[in-house]
Amino acid sequence: MPRRLSHREAHLMARIGWLRAAVLGANDGIVSTASLIVGVAAGPTTKGQVLIAGVAGLIAGAMSMAAGEYVSVSSQSDTEKADLARETAELKADPVAEAHELAGFYVARGVEPALADQVAAQMMAKDALGAHAHDELGISHITTARPIQAAFASATTFFVGAFLPLAVVLAAPASWTLVGVPIAALASLALLGFVGARAGGAGGAKAVLRVTFWGAIAMAVTAGIGHLFGAVV
Repeated sequence: MPRRLSHREAHLMARIGWLRAAVLGANDGIVSTASLIVGVAAGPTTKGQVLIAGVAGLIAGAMSMAAGEYVSVSSQSDTEKADLARETAELKADPVAEAHELAGFYVARGVEPALADQVAAQMMAKDALGAHAHDELGISHITTARPIQAAFASATTFFVGAFLPLAVVLAAPASWTLVGVPIAALASLALLGFVGARAGGAGGAKAVLRVTFWGAIAMAVTAGIGHLFGAVV
């Protein structure tokens, strides 16, 4: 009998929880702060006022991202726990029916009925709830909601992303703000799109185009509103 080989493979899906939150936070930090700065700078304001608006946007945005991610991912976690509690009750009430149900999932995926019954019985003997969570509910250790991880990743990357346009305001003359901030923001978005795509195992060109396009639209609209109203927005 051939010897079974056992090895672990590092799949990119393991990154999906923190990667989504990190990319969202960094993208929002760059776009929202750069748009805010450009919108304020388009009106009759001083460099100090622009800087204050940018710092306020950074702090408020980072806190908002942390809270928003925590609340939304906690809602997902609550739903998962509720489904697992229901599944636990069903397993206790009628394990035979649950075994047939689990076997049905394997049959639908191409396993012979007799073998599917054997597989379901063995899976349930080892970890009945884990088997139903994975094959019936689609819950695994990779996709399990992690609110704190998502909140931390999103808030941290928002702070870093938001600091980039602020750095331009600090370093460049006030007359360069309306040109320097959009250029720096678009360059940062392009880099973010490429790095995020590569980290997720996807091609970079489409991601770069997508993120820079919407970033440019956001800054253009905000700048137009600032110029139109001639005031801090």
